[in-house]
Amino acid sequence: MKKISIAKLFLTFFKINAITFGGGYTIVPVIKDIFVSDLELIEEDEMMDIVAISQGGPGAMAISCSVLTGYYLRGPLGAITCLVASSLPCLIILSIISNFYQEFKSNFFINAALEGISGVISAVLFITVVRMGISSYKNNPRFSIVMIILVFLVAFFTNINTGLIIFFCALAGISYFSVMERYKNA
Repeated sequence: MKKISIAKLFLTFFKINAITFGGGYTIVPVIKDIFVSDLELIEEDEMMDIVAISQGGPGAMAISCSVLTGYYLRGPLGAITCLVASSLPCLIILSIISNFYQEFKSNFFINAALEGISGVISAVLFITVVRMGISSYKNNPRFSIVMIILVFLVAFFTNINTGLIIFFCALAGISYFSVMERYKNA
């Protein structure tokens, strides 16, 4: 497996987080494209594992995914490097915006740009969900179809909190795959 320097890791995550708007689910495909496709440092399945673990942890998904990617590639130093590199652009941008908040708030062009960005973010989120669904379907088609249908029905026809739905899906996945693992080993 190729190695990446700490400096390149820092610059890569700093750049990703500086130019990507929309939070975790919009940054994840960018991280995946760079580290799986471009740099070929992480396999597709390993990246899906990193994303799954990132979703389960507390805090911002973009930061969790960055930290776990850094840890996977360079250990604890990589995790700390990615944490700083991912947090720094947000802190810099928010510091600048806070000084000019009143001017930004009433500026037509800034508001129009933010409206346009929100449309792009929706498209990126849709693409991310489709890609993750296809990858999951390839590995476990029956389980994926059953979970998609159940989650849709529960989310559409009830008022159950989305967090609870995700929690029960995680429990279902852990239960199903632990039973399947025991069955394979038996």
